[in-house]
Amino acid sequence: MAYHDSLTDLPNRKLFSDRLRITLAQAQRNQKKVGIAMLDLDNFKGVNDTLGHDVGDLLLKATAERLSVALRKGDTVARFGGDEFLLILPDLEVIEDAIQVAQKIVDLFCKPFLIDTHQLVVTTSIGIAVYPNDGIDEGILLKNADIAMYQAKQAGRARYQLFKKA
Repeated sequence: MAYHDSLTDLPNRKLFSDRLRITLAQAQRNQKKVGIAMLDLDNFKGVNDTLGHDVGDLLLKATAERLSVALRKGDTVARFGGDEFLLILPDLEVIEDAIQVAQKIVDLFCKPFLIDTHQLVVTTSIGIAVYPNDGIDEGILLKNADIAMYQAKQAGRARYQLFKKA
């Protein structure tokens, strides 16, 4: 229980951090890139406010399932809290590998969720930071993925954004 989110059964922040530390050490040794993606659900607050927290919780569970389907073997998805999720995309040959995963997720979220009797269209905004290009430690990579996620939101939501140095 200490390593998993009780609602979605995904790894939690603590397990994510452990996995990221190991993945970054391996990437450094093997001279590989790692994608760190942060995403949240666009307009999730509206679902909670209008349909209630029970529907919101069911939507978070459905989100966890949809994300798990989209990932490659060896990728990690974790719930960071609220409607925020984190991804570790290890062993990237090229940054385009992370882009493919992100685009697949964005496309999957264009399909409505069926929650109880509600058909909900809830998109996602994804920010991607890549090791070592955008940082070499967990804190910087997460901060840069977060910045990129907010850039995706500002650009209109329902999209991914690679981190860009200012």
